[in-house]
Amino acid sequence: MDLLGGIPHRELVTVHRPWPRAIVDEDGWRKAIDRLASGELTLLGFWGEPEAVYLAMLGEAGGIAVISLACGDGKFPSVAARHPPALRLERTIVDLFGLEATGAADTRPWLDHGAWGRHFPLSPGPAPRELGRYPFLAAEGEGLHQVAVGPVHAGIIEPGHFRFTANGEHVVRLEQRLGYVHKGIEAQMQHLALDVASRLAGRTSGDSTVAYAIAFARASEAALATEAPRRAHHLRALMAELERLANHFGDIGAICNDASFALMQAQMGILRERVLRMAQALFGHRLMMDVVVPGGVARDLPRNGATELRRLLAEIRRVFPRLVELYDNTASLQDRTVATGIVKPAYARQFGAGGYVGRASGRTFDARRTLFYPPYDELSFEVPVLEAGDVNARVWIRIREVEQSLSLIEQLLDPIPAGEIVRPLEPSGEAGEGMALVEAFRGDVLVWLRLDGSGRVARCHLRDASWFQWPLLEAAIEGNIVADFPLCNKSFNCSYSGADL
Repeated sequence: MDLLGGIPHRELVTVHRPWPRAIVDEDGWRKAIDRLASGELTLLGFWGEPEAVYLAMLGEAGGIAVISLACGDGKFPSVAARHPPALRLERTIVDLFGLEATGAADTRPWLDHGAWGRHFPLSPGPAPRELGRYPFLAAEGEGLHQVAVGPVHAGIIEPGHFRFTANGEHVVRLEQRLGYVHKGIEAQMQHLALDVASRLAGRTSGDSTVAYAIAFARASEAALATEAPRRAHHLRALMAELERLANHFGDIGAICNDASFALMQAQMGILRERVLRMAQALFGHRLMMDVVVPGGVARDLPRNGATELRRLLAEIRRVFPRLVELYDNTASLQDRTVATGIVKPAYARQFGAGGYVGRASGRTFDARRTLFYPPYDELSFEVPVLEAGDVNARVWIRIREVEQSLSLIEQLLDPIPAGEIVRPLEPSGEAGEGMALVEAFRGDVLVWLRLDGSGRVARCHLRDASWFQWPLLEAAIEGNIVADFPLCNKSFNCSYSGADL
């Protein structure tokens, strides 16, 4: 816990694994905020309970610290007042628990749209708030007008509202309003058995179902101080890399389609479909839902599975380079993607942006490499990083990650360790806490979990990479034209569901 240097704390909660949790007073909480604001630490997670708030923070060398502050008076010092990346998570804590962030500059509700039937659904809280019309931030200047997009969109897409302030076609400000697909997933998890809660975790954001299930499983295993079998770790990674391939193929094609190059979308769609069909053949579900379970995996690779998967890899290696060359040599496509939607490296660092958003803007973090959770500690791979931060860079990060995933799958198959695939988890009879960070296709997924003595979920928090990427989309579109928003938005491909909980 070297990261706690300079953060006074009362005690360490050692049943919080794999990183102990430090209980701090208000002074310690403020010292942690100082270190976040200075850039010494990066915000990993920020969540609450009826009478406490928690921070998870990452150090430059990859160390992790978790602290908690009791809120006996229903208040806590605002983190977002000095560290903007915490803002939406802080507003969510207020919405769900009715706690007050003292000193907060933005007290607008975030997830609460006034349609829940009650305020503060995870806590009794103080008297309910009166929610009027949502006050979007103002922008002043000559010739400015607003363009409202969503929450219902002209396609099969989740709902989200985008309020543009523009001067002609040039965007002066973009402000998002999300929360339309809030489903109360954290409330639904309370008191569930691990096997049932795991299924719910895997539905936080369906395109990352494997990553969420692995994170939940690893948090469960940490809370119970146990480890899944080695073969299970390899099968989990195999599914995670297949999930990464399918999503990157889909994203590359969709980005090109938004730049009016439908041929790439058609060809990438074929590759994505082949990966999904392989997932169905190997694991019984196109998205591989409910295969990863606490303690291991529920389904083993079929007898001819490795052979069939190697054939698919060979086909991808034959086709994909030609498509990359087509992308790189199409001038009209490059004209749309190069220098469009730039995320400055300083912003990526400040917000702890993960995945292709962060790595396209110079941030090297990848949970597989930084934390080396199994089986990635046994595998050889590179983390591609670029500095340009534009749509083109985010495409190229995906391209390079496809190449790395192909290599990782080959290593995982050569050979998969023998042995059991699941180890039943036994309740310890005592409360335990676990936390896990797993690399999904769009960035790191965090799961924090507290179990009661019977092994049921007392509290669970799930944090998608999108929490720290959505705000950067607002910055990336400024100065671009309104017509480039779909292209920028698709190059981010943030999750609505994962951020709306």
